[in-house]
Amino acid sequence: MDHDAPYFLHQLAVPGEERFPALALVNTRFTVSHGPVDLLEDAAAGQLWLVRHGLLPDRVALTDQELDRLRELREAVRELLAARAAGREPAAARLVTLNAALAAAPPTPRLAWTGEGPRRTAEPAAGDPSGAALAQLADDAAELLTGPDAAQLAECGARGCARWFLRSHAARRWCTTKCGNRVRAARHYAARKGQ
Repeated sequence: MDHDAPYFLHQLAVPGEERFPALALVNTRFTVSHGPVDLLEDAAAGQLWLVRHGLLPDRVALTDQELDRLRELREAVRELLAARAAGREPAAARLVTLNAALAAAPPTPRLAWTGEGPRRTAEPAAGDPSGAALAQLADDAAELLTGPDAAQLAECGARGCARWFLRSHAARRWCTTKCGNRVRAARHYAARKGQ
């Protein structure tokens, strides 16, 4: 499999992914004109995605079990975003999944000394790189769900897209201009066909 091909299909920026890796994780499953795409289709693809997002050292391979945990976290975060946007309570199992990921490799407090002097940091646990990646993603998801940006969360309005984004204004309904153009083209085609 060519791992670079699906990644480059998803190059259109989805607002919010640059700030929230958890949002980018949710958007690893989407649909394009030729069908569904899963950027986490196997362990090598999952490892590549984590490396490209700075969450896993490139020398660390991902096992199938770790990939399953990553996919499970993706689906949990997707459900939590949907519940937040709909103002409903999510399935308890999804909260359990997120909380388990948060606890998988909790960061360790450290003191760092930079040119500006001392500062407190929290370093990911080094003994379990994939667990640390899951914990970072889960922490990011918790921040997204509880922080000031949560009110801007929206699912793309294009049929079948399934990507989530942060609205820059209330009228925005699509994750990318490509999805918006696809919806407008479908409407235009349906209107012409109906004449």
